[in-house]
Amino acid sequence: MFLRMVLLAVLPLLGFYLYEKARHSRFQQFAAWPQLKPSLVWGHLKAFNKFIATADPSRHIDIVLQEIRRHLGNPPLFLLDLRPIQRPLVIVCSHEVAEQVSKSTKELPYSVPKSPTIKALEPLLGPNSILSAHGEQWRSLRKRFNPGFAPQHLMSLMPCILDKAWRFLENLDRHALDRNEFSLDEPCVNLTFDIIGAVTMDEDFCAQLGQDKQTELVRRFRELTLNFRTVTSNQWFTLNPRTIIHRWWLSRRIDTILSDHIRAKFAELKAQSAAGAKSRSVLSLSLQNLDRLDNRIVAQTRDQLKSFLFAGHDTTSILLQWAFYELSRTPRALAATRAELDDIFGADSSPAVVRDMLLSSQREGLVRRMSYTSAVIKETLRLYPPSGSARHLPYGSGFTVALPGGGSLCLDGTVIYNCSTVIQRDEGVYGPTAAEFRPERWLGDTDTSMQTNVDAKEDAGRIPASAWRPFERGPRNCIGQELANLEARVILACTVRRYDFEKVGLGAITHDSTGLPVVASNGQYEVENEVFNTMQVTAKPVDGMKVKVRLVPGAAPLLA
Repeated sequence: MFLRMVLLAVLPLLGFYLYEKARHSRFQQFAAWPQLKPSLVWGHLKAFNKFIATADPSRHIDIVLQEIRRHLGNPPLFLLDLRPIQRPLVIVCSHEVAEQVSKSTKELPYSVPKSPTIKALEPLLGPNSILSAHGEQWRSLRKRFNPGFAPQHLMSLMPCILDKAWRFLENLDRHALDRNEFSLDEPCVNLTFDIIGAVTMDEDFCAQLGQDKQTELVRRFRELTLNFRTVTSNQWFTLNPRTIIHRWWLSRRIDTILSDHIRAKFAELKAQSAAGAKSRSVLSLSLQNLDRLDNRIVAQTRDQLKSFLFAGHDTTSILLQWAFYELSRTPRALAATRAELDDIFGADSSPAVVRDMLLSSQREGLVRRMSYTSAVIKETLRLYPPSGSARHLPYGSGFTVALPGGGSLCLDGTVIYNCSTVIQRDEGVYGPTAAEFRPERWLGDTDTSMQTNVDAKEDAGRIPASAWRPFERGPRNCIGQELANLEARVILACTVRRYDFEKVGLGAITHDSTGLPVVASNGQYEVENEVFNTMQVTAKPVDGMKVKVRLVPGAAPLLA
């Protein structure tokens, strides 16, 4: 009887306490923030889902976030309260706010730490990944692997890049001769896998030679990546024990292959050192000053290779797909790129001529002269960045950002998402053409090097430096950005004058009654419908970029 009376007295008080706590969390804690109208029970979950449901639900989350920002009146940031599924999420839409998150400060010398949400990718990247490491651990890793990605060193690997590019051209020639419809994602991914394998590990992955000839590492890594892509499109799939076990097995198998390779490469380096030889791969450079190789160093090195393989193949393959597409629907930009390449490499557009010139002692100067081609790359990365950057600081950190229009907000306890897609399509910076492909906006400012990418002088150019951040900025900018830009320049130099791409399905060009492409007022061809990015770990074309390709008139097939 007494217990019943106590419960009758306590339960209403407990219920009132929980109600007040929920009401404070939903309506008062972030009351000053730009946000959708919250629900006491659902927070922003129901409202967020309504935005997702307004169009194709497979579109990338960044596209949805851009629509929400527009609905809210284009604030510099806004809040998504997705509790209890995850921490409150701050979507950063302003380059000025994003710069405060990514820059080095006295309190945070390596910028705001990465969000713990990246741990979901641990089987793919490893627990010691440079992408998720913090503080001195991150600094040590960056220092150890920086030499392998230095611009001068990468330029010395030009023969390797061109060798893999030649296989890519042969594969495109096959499709051109067959005139078949194919997914551009497949040859682009295989190309960049081959390049990253050669550059980082001094290994020929044979990724472009068909599945029967690909190395086991490539097959297992692609299988693991596909496992994660499936999860992003079907959240119930991640709860399947078979999925979890299969992912664990694939990750362990990849770990074994990479660990064996690291040990073999270390032994090889010692033998080469005695003979006076020298290897130039990223892995070799990271091992060359070590006297001994213990299990800790093997595990640490293995996880960096996993990270480089994932980020290194994905970024450039996405960039190439979107660059080919945008050039195919923008005749002005295609003509300008071809004219520049004619001026640099001569009227003979044969890949052999381009290859020989890029293998000469003049290669560095030739690459530097590719200013319009670099503008194409920069504009493609502006419109279609592979990913943003998520950061986090716990409550009590006191991390406060100043807002462009005045005022400030403390971001403690939230996941801070620097949304590159939204930032780089901000009409306040890029004007009414923010959503259009216009490489010309970058002429006179086509440098994409690490030095430029960490420059804090915001008013040095027409467009603020911090408004272009596909590789993020600050001390934790992408270690492989120089490689991605070099790869893209080389591939475009070899392909743009040789092939005409035609989009099939989503994004196909509209033709008039005479069969000619319809030109819009902005100089681009009109399209029947828009092709868009979807979430496949990173942002990738939803249809794998389905195209047809043909050789330009006068181009001789490489295949006998």
